[in-house]
Parts: sequence; structure tokens; C-alpha cells
Amino acid sequence: MNKKIKNDAVDSLFDAILCLKSRSECYSFFEDLCTVNELLSMSQRFEVAEMLKNHSTYLEIAEKTGASTATISRVNRSLNYGNDGYEIVFKRRKEMEN
Repeated sequence: MNKKIKNDAVDSLFDAILCLKSRSECYSFFEDLCTVNELLSMSQRFEVAEMLKNHSTYLEIAEKTGASTATISRVNRSLNYGNDGYEIVFKRRKEMEN
């Protein structure tokens, strides 16, 4: 966990996210919380992470998502040297599919 972001306000935000129960509730909350560009940027990074996990090339990812190579590289760094947040989500989504 990154100590730079750990505080009561962030804890409160995460608690709020954890109480959401549907995709519709997520849309409502995140549309209120984020700008359209912020939300699209986060979804783009997640799509990039999924494609990297599936061994897509930077070129394939850039063409499909419109992400810059800098963004792809940053996401790749998080996948390889981050806190395994993406891995937690990938694993849970796979469990939900089964």
C-alpha cells in the first residue's frame, strides 16, 4: 500500500466504492465523482492492463485503445512492479466467470 495516498479521505472513498452493488450504481457514482475524461482514462488503463495480460503488443494496444506508449508503459510497470491490484481484479473476475 502506498503510504502517500493512505488517509481518512481515501479510506472513505474506497468504503463508498465498496458499498456499490450494481453496474448502474457504479455509473451513477462515478459520473458524479469523475469528469468524463477521468473515467475514460481509468477505463482505458484497465483495458490496456487486460491486453498486456493477454500478451498483446504495444502496437496492438495503441491501435485498439488509442493509449499512448507512455500510458501503456506505465500500466506495464504497474503490472510488473506494482501492488498486484490488477491481478486481484483479474483473478476475481475469472472466478466470477466460472
